[in-house]
Amino acid sequence: MRLTILLLVALTVGGVVASSAEAQQPGRPPRVGVLHPGAPPPAAQFVIEGLRAGLREIGYVEGQTVLLEYRWAHGKPEALPGLAAELVGLKVDVLVAVSVPALRAARDVAGGTPIVATDLQTDPVASGFASSFARPGGNVTGLFL
Repeated sequence: MRLTILLLVALTVGGVVASSAEAQQPGRPPRVGVLHPGAPPPAAQFVIEGLRAGLREIGYVEGQTVLLEYRWAHGKPEALPGLAAELVGLKVDVLVAVSVPALRAARDVAGGTPIVATDLQTDPVASGFASSFARPGGNVTGLFL
């Protein structure tokens, strides 16, 4: 189930990247910013490997056809806003926010940058991430169960 969820996230990221005008520039691979509340692998190995595998399934290879920029909060949620701003400053084509705190931080600084969330627990309408299920509006998409 976890691999299926990560594949869905990768498909969503791939779709957002493919539709991004900046990502279509010849010679420039798209950049995906990954904002994670925890520590880098091995702690988050499953998440990272799942994202990489999902992207490979749809034709994106890290370091060749897509660049992944990782930022880790090391369990310090107060670090997420600065890390999110750093990713936006790198002009990433899409942000992947892992957790509600990462999603909030990304949303606060993203401007028009698309955000793919991997929340899986929060009602996106009740929490204010979407206007409604029928017409979510904004720049946030992803998986919410």
